[in-house]
Amino acid sequence: MRFVLTLVAGNPTLPIEDNTLALVSDALASIGSRVGTPDWLDPGRACDLNFDDAPPEAVAHAALAVLNERHLAIDAIAQPTDSRRKALLLADMDSTIVTTETLDELAGEVGLKERVAAITARSMNGEMDFREALRERVAMLAGLSESTFAGILERTVLTAGARTLVRTMAAYGAHTLLVSGGFRHFTAPIAARAGFDEELANTLEVRDGALTGQLVEPILDREGKLATLRRVAADRGLTPADALAVGDGANDLAMLGEAGLGVAFHAQPVVRKAVSARIDHADLTALLYLQGYRRRDFVLD
Repeated sequence: MRFVLTLVAGNPTLPIEDNTLALVSDALASIGSRVGTPDWLDPGRACDLNFDDAPPEAVAHAALAVLNERHLAIDAIAQPTDSRRKALLLADMDSTIVTTETLDELAGEVGLKERVAAITARSMNGEMDFREALRERVAMLAGLSESTFAGILERTVLTAGARTLVRTMAAYGAHTLLVSGGFRHFTAPIAARAGFDEELANTLEVRDGALTGQLVEPILDREGKLATLRRVAADRGLTPADALAVGDGANDLAMLGEAGLGVAFHAQPVVRKAVSARIDHADLTALLYLQGYRRRDFVLD
């Protein structure tokens, strides 16, 4: 069979049951798809259903309709079986690899978190130009001591599954890159913490130990992330089709759209509408199941 539908439970304590698989299989059959025998990647947690004779988009829609109707926190992603395991990982940082928006946390140090967070939300949902939003927010940080970053990093938490995702893909030969519209003050230590091979982000201008409120050009934005995907793939004799990209904001859309597997992770509405592969419930280990990794393959913390 040419395609696979992967189901991943969002809550390990609420496993995928056999009757749920039967309901999903019936839904696929109702749209004319031939469905294979369930293949458990992680019993109760993640399962593959190979299928044929129906477009992947229609299959994912049919499966999600059944799951959502029953209020089941289970993600469903359909894709071709060919070249399923990827040789590159490009991941956004804020609200993807880490649980917070680090720029908003910086703004909290000057009493402007709510104001800056409102701009962040508009930018992430594509309601405001990324460069304009970034410059406006950074300007509010003028005078902030560079020493502030250490305290924010101490309380910045990796998203569940982040280290396992990065370390597992690296162990099987993939090149991993943290690519962020945020700042290298954060991406460098976060990349090291999660196990990425390299990182790329924007640079804040610092003078006499304090932020000037300016950015060092060039600014890494939506097109910059796309260019990075193309460059990193070409440098390794690969194509964007060999990459898995993951992110949550409008700034990630070009990268997600060109990658062989672009995943919207707990994403903003504009991203969820534009990207067919969505993880709305599970943690980042779901991206390993999507590539056909089994639980026994995981490199765990």
